[in-house]
Amino acid sequence: MLLVYTHKITPRLSYIFKHVCVRIIGIPVSFTTTIEEFIAHDSLKMSYTKQPLGNEFFVRSHELLFEQGLSDLDIHVYDWLHTKCFFPTNEKSHLPYDVFAASFYLLCRYEEYLPHVKDEYGRFIGTESLAYKNGFLQQPVIDIWAYLFRDALHKVFEQYEFKERDYKVQPIIDVPTAFYYSNKGLLRTFGGTLKDLYRLRLRDFYKRYLVLAGLRRDPYDTFKWIITKQKQTSNKFIVFFLIGDYSTYDKNININKKEFVTLIKSVADYCQVGLKVSYFGLDDISVLKKEKQNLESIINYELVASRNSFSKLNLPESYRNLIELEVKQDFTMGYINELGFRAGTCTPFQFYDLDYEVQTPLQVNPFHLFDSALLKKASLLDKNEAMQRLIAEIKKVNGTFAPVFHNHSFSNEERWKGFRELFSNVLDSANED
Repeated sequence: MLLVYTHKITPRLSYIFKHVCVRIIGIPVSFTTTIEEFIAHDSLKMSYTKQPLGNEFFVRSHELLFEQGLSDLDIHVYDWLHTKCFFPTNEKSHLPYDVFAASFYLLCRYEEYLPHVKDEYGRFIGTESLAYKNGFLQQPVIDIWAYLFRDALHKVFEQYEFKERDYKVQPIIDVPTAFYYSNKGLLRTFGGTLKDLYRLRLRDFYKRYLVLAGLRRDPYDTFKWIITKQKQTSNKFIVFFLIGDYSTYDKNININKKEFVTLIKSVADYCQVGLKVSYFGLDDISVLKKEKQNLESIINYELVASRNSFSKLNLPESYRNLIELEVKQDFTMGYINELGFRAGTCTPFQFYDLDYEVQTPLQVNPFHLFDSALLKKASLLDKNEAMQRLIAEIKKVNGTFAPVFHNHSFSNEERWKGFRELFSNVLDSANED
């Protein structure tokens, strides 16, 4: 066990040390403000204060973990070995940067509580983040810092054997629209037909009626392939279905459609099923509660996980609503237009509510790749190389790779050509040395 001496034990300090020490490098941690207890401890120990007590392992602390609320932080990012960091320490410190304060800043999404630029959907923009502006968005820096801390600790405590964790894959499949043509109802089908004809999309008109006549599979109905892939791997997929009411933003199938309910049940037989929260459910807890109950009545078990439409997060309200309804896991933390690590980590973590200064029971599972972001790459080779670079970064720290694909990504449409292969490569990465 690692014993940390500090002048003050705060919720922030306990939270981030447990993430770094327990979740990433696998060592239990406890805290003390008593010098005698610290001296008597005969295993891993360090001091986290302004000045060392003696010659012990010491990291000079930044004020961030001892504050409450928000303050205007002046952050300068520096190069450090093969990565970046901020909050420099001094020459007495065993680490040149306070990796715990820096990790807390990224993990709690401090910058998203501050005034910031939003896009048309009210989302925090990846290009406005500290990580993007300073060139470390595509590194899981918190995990990298944790391993650098572990290495420094091991130089002092050579006899201690650290546990190694394994690289994992968490495939996420988003289903905003289960079917493109079928099960839409007469009015929506008629409207779609008129739109095809008005815009002279005769090929779409032809495909629509081949599907409706049962002569061709709906292009978005890729669930047979998804289930087949699930049977071939031990990595459990989590499939998020949108079941909210039809609106300007959400255009899925009506939850009263028998075929849609049957589809969800069949997928739930093989994969974990989660709720894709509708756009209006993001801000209205009564709508969210209704959607949660509707999905639970279909899958016949308590909802564990959710993901927000458009990957939109309003912190802390979005997460407080999930906590209120006892949803245990969220899979929204990531950027849809940028590859990388929004929270700076490839390790699931607990949500820390900055307003209440408390660690919550909600587990945040960050995603690192959104399929449509790969469309910026010209060729399938370029797409795969970009994805493999992310995987390589995560494998260095034995983290969890969580990519988001959609059911329509596996269709035969030209723009999604090769995405089945990319998804298969993700699954294969878990079996490679």
